[in-house]
Formats: sequence, C-alpha cells, structure tokens
Amino acid sequence: MTRFVFITGGVVSSLGKGISSASLGTLLQARGFKVRLRKLDPYLNVDPGTMSPFQHGEVFVTDDGAETDLDLGHYERFTGVPAKRGDNVTTGKIYSSVIARERRGDYLGATVQVIPHVTNAIKEFIEANLDSADFLLCEIGGTVGDIEGLPFLEAIRQMRNEVGRDNVFYTHLTFLPFISSTGELKTKPTQHSVRELRGIGIQPDAIICRSDHEVAEELRRKIMIHCDVPVKGVLTLPTVQSIYEVPLILEEQGMGNLISDTLGLNARSSGWESLNGWVELVDRIKRPKGKLNIAVVGKYVDLHDSYMSVKEALIHAGLHHGRDIEISWVQAEGIEEKGPDVYLDGIEGIVVPGGFGYRGVEGMIQTVEYARERKIPYLGLCLGMQVMVIEAARNLLGKADANSTEFDETTTSPVIDLMPDQVDITNKGGTMRLGVYPCEILGDGVTSKAYGESTVMERHRHRFEFNNSFREDLISVGLMPSGLSPDGSLVEIVEHQDHPFMAGTQFHPEFLSRPTKPHPLFREFVGASCETLRLEGQTPLTNGTGDN
Repeated sequence: MTRFVFITGGVVSSLGKGISSASLGTLLQARGFKVRLRKLDPYLNVDPGTMSPFQHGEVFVTDDGAETDLDLGHYERFTGVPAKRGDNVTTGKIYSSVIARERRGDYLGATVQVIPHVTNAIKEFIEANLDSADFLLCEIGGTVGDIEGLPFLEAIRQMRNEVGRDNVFYTHLTFLPFISSTGELKTKPTQHSVRELRGIGIQPDAIICRSDHEVAEELRRKIMIHCDVPVKGVLTLPTVQSIYEVPLILEEQGMGNLISDTLGLNARSSGWESLNGWVELVDRIKRPKGKLNIAVVGKYVDLHDSYMSVKEALIHAGLHHGRDIEISWVQAEGIEEKGPDVYLDGIEGIVVPGGFGYRGVEGMIQTVEYARERKIPYLGLCLGMQVMVIEAARNLLGKADANSTEFDETTTSPVIDLMPDQVDITNKGGTMRLGVYPCEILGDGVTSKAYGESTVMERHRHRFEFNNSFREDLISVGLMPSGLSPDGSLVEIVEHQDHPFMAGTQFHPEFLSRPTKPHPLFREFVGASCETLRLEGQTPLTNGTGDN
C-alpha cells in the first residue's frame, strides 16, 4: 500500500518546498522505499507552458512531453525518478476536467461544487498511477492562507480519513524572520501559519523551520508548545552553501526516522549507510576549488530560476572537473546596447539558453560571433542553437537578412522556420515538439566525443526548426550538423569543427544532468572552458575523481 507525505508551506513563498520534498524522497529511498513525487499548483493556468519565466521560472519538460513546474527538476535530480505528465497538476487542469465531466453529463444532473467534485478530482490525481510506490510525496504550491490553495488543502485533509491515519504524514515548511533591531528570531508567523492550517483541519506531524540564523533550542520548544508538535518534529533548515546539503541536514535531525516511526513502518533505523554518496558529493562541493567564469547570456536572467536546470547542469559539470562555476548572468539586450566586450571580456565559456520571442536575439547573435571569432567555448541550447545558425548565415554565408521566421516573417533567408506540417496550427503549444526524441550522432567532433555513442535520447521544447534548404550552404562554411533525427529530416545539433568547443542543440540537455552524472555536453563544454584557463597559464585541474 502506498503511503502519503504532504508538504505545505507557510509565512512566505519560495522557501524551498521543492528541495525539501525532493530531500524527503531521498531519505525514504535511503531506507529502501520506492518513492514518487508530485506537485499541486494552485494557479488557474492549465500548465506553466504559456507563463512568463519572470513569473514562474523555468518550465521543466518530462520524457512524455509535459510542461511542468521547475520543482519536478529538483525531484529528478535528487531521487533519480523520472517525472511523468501525471506528476504535476494545476487548478486550471482540475477545473477543466470537472467542467468537461459536467458537460458530458457525468454528474447525472448534480449541482457541481468544490466539495465534493473538485476535491474528488484532486484526490484522483494524487492517487493515480502510483506504479507500486511505497511513498507518494506531494507538494502543495503556494502558501497556507492563499484562497486558491484551499481546495487542495481540503483534499489532502480528506485523504487522512480515507486512506487511514497511519498512512498520511503532514510536513509544514515555514520561515522564522530575524528582527535585526532586537537580534531575535520570531516564531509568531509560524504559529499563525500552523493555526491557519489547523483551522482547515490539518495538524502537521513535522514543522521544518527555514532561517538564515541558528535556531536556539528554546525556540524549538516554543514552537512545540504553541503548534502541538513533538519537539523531535520541529526541525531547522538553515540557509546552506548547496541545496544538496539539505538531505543530510534533515537526516541528522532524524526526519527519515520520524516519518517511518510515525507511520509504524519497519524501516532501517538510519539512512546514513545509503547516503554515503551524498556525503561525498557535499564534501566535493565544499572542498576549495578554482573558479571558472561562465557567462549565461539570456532573455530572463533577472530571475535566475528561469534557467534553474542550466545553472545546476553547470554546477554538476564543474564538480566533475574540480571547479567552482561562477556564473555571470548577462542580459542579451545589454549586449545589443553596449556590445559583447563590455560583458564577456575575461569569460572562459559562454552558454546561450532557450527562450521565445525576438527580444534580445540580436545580442545573442553578437555573442555567437564573439565566441566564434575569439575561440571561446560556446554551448547553445535551443534558441542558443538557432542564433548560431543565423550568425553563420549572416557572417559566413553573407546573407545579411538571415533570420528565423519567428522573428522576421519577411526574411529572404529563413534559416530557422516552421516545418510544413506546422504552418496551419494556430493554438499556442500546438506546434511544439515536446518530450524525448532520439538523435543520431554524426562525425567525430565535440558532440561525438562527448556522447561516445551513436544514438541518444534527449528532451525537446521548441517550435521552430533548422531549415534544410540551407543545410548544404551552411556546411560549406563550416557549420556542421553533428546530430540528426533518425530519418535525417531534422537537424538536432550543429557545431563549428574548427573551434575548441562550439556546439548548439535543438533540445535541452540540461534537463537530464545529475549531480553525480553531469550531462555529457555540459561536461565537455566545461572541460573545454577549463582548457581556456590552462592556455592562460593557470594551474592544471583535476576532475572530481582525482584523475588528470
């Protein structure tokens, strides 16, 4: 039978519920349990796919083509369990389902209400296709007290009675603010948040207190008294150097044992033996290392969460090569205004990630030219690959108005374009290539070296494609297709083979990078960037295994 751990948040948002949920999954895995993680998002959008990255951060894509919340990326990176379409649901998706049922007459003339019809739909989502998981960890987005989250909280309240009190564990993540004038941490907001939760009918089994400061034992006991939680159920989670420390901090405080003991499970008394890999990982992260300066030139750099998986993939690759990655977040529009020298001088490697729309694209094209001419390692992801193609067409083929028809429908050189079968589709998302697709690796360039195999599976999220009408012309000036779809009709990877590392992918390799197994392209890109340092006379590096 599957047991359920529900994670709610209080006081303020963006406390790290997703990382905490992923960490709890790691602790349960360390005790031999099979876990699955899901996210309930209270907003009315059907999915994050049409939301601005400035508002919601990165859109994470699953193998089966779902556009999901970025927390699902944390779930995958921490537990190694691939997320699926059914692991993220929104209020919009729930209400769409309920209204569709009402239109079909499924409710047999009943008055359709939040309780029971909406809450039943939420519970159906929670319990669907659990794949024999021992535990489902379910994160509720937003903050307790948000009006849009009430149906989700009511649904998880009902769950304890329906599946049995011994099969449900409630965790509440909250924040302890620090008042600098008195030098005090305050528990009152946490007390109010838990009171709000208890008013709904949910008594938390554990409260995880986030703070930038050390939490005294007397404060833990104060929370115990006012929130009616055993003192061992009041845990503290300080701000740490790396998110990968969180499972170890929670294990040290007994969180894994608390869940298994509360639910009466015959589990290992400790997860430390299985967490040895995490201990080693965190030790490598904290170990002093040389810096490697990587510029991320994008459209949404003001909110770093917009490129969460890119950031993590760079960190993973840096660990492999024994380097701390220092990311310079560069606004592409700034390069348009002031030129690339102002922002990119002294940079060892450049990443141009994905995005939609024309804003900042000319700055990205200037960035590509800068990297190509100065032999700076470059990795282009989706849009970053497309601007590589545009730059080569303009500056190497001499086609001055080369562009994507996404940005200029009248261009005479549409080197990036919709495929013929996409042209008549009008719904946003209807033309998107989403999810995992195979890619055949060609030649003996940097991508072939990185992968070391002939066929790979990668996740996609894009609409426009490389225009094959220009394939041979671009090959003639050195822009080589090094990855194709199995039938050869779609260009998936391009690279300049007279460059130390300059490759662009139509897909998003960052989604498949893991802390102890960096994605091959990020690994090779960071390796090439390290070589730039060697050429500048800096000390040779060692990778994460100690090999030269």
